[in-house]
Amino acid sequence: MDQEVITIVSGLPRSGTSMMMKMLEAGGMLALTDDIRTADEDNPKGYYEFERVKQIESDQAWLDDAKGKAVKMVSALLKHLPPSYSYNVIFMRRQIEEVLASQQKMLARRGEATDAVSDERLAGLFAKHVEMIEAWLDNQPNIDVLYVDYGQVLEKPLVQAQRVNLFLGSTLTAENMVCIVDPDLYRQRR
Repeated sequence: MDQEVITIVSGLPRSGTSMMMKMLEAGGMLALTDDIRTADEDNPKGYYEFERVKQIESDQAWLDDAKGKAVKMVSALLKHLPPSYSYNVIFMRRQIEEVLASQQKMLARRGEATDAVSDERLAGLFAKHVEMIEAWLDNQPNIDVLYVDYGQVLEKPLVQAQRVNLFLGSTLTAENMVCIVDPDLYRQRR
């Protein structure tokens, strides 16, 4: 694994990014996290977040600490990655209906409004966003991307762990990554 490359796990919220972070860590990769956001009913195995990521537009000093490690970043922030670094992006894909259902459950559990925007409108916005981000990623010479389907990870974890391992230079232990996958947490199937 190139210790100068930053591995970014990204996707829409509720698309399996926390699971992938945990898989990478189990496989032997260091994860850049701060443990500020702790596990809860929505992510019982943890969120694997690093709060400074949210300030990427104004704070990029942390990127040197991310070299050779995995860090989670919501897809909307990817466009702020400075071109002076090299990145491997693992982009998690999940059916938009499942993403929406998972978000609705999480918001309801927190007592937040779940009907501010209709599911149909939100699904359209998410689909357009993903299309734009994927087009942008394809045009970045300093970014290599692997698209990973959440459902496929749950259905064929070893195959997907091997794909991820190969993408990252075959330095991880795929068998350890598989142990993280918990089909019982696939609660919003469509």
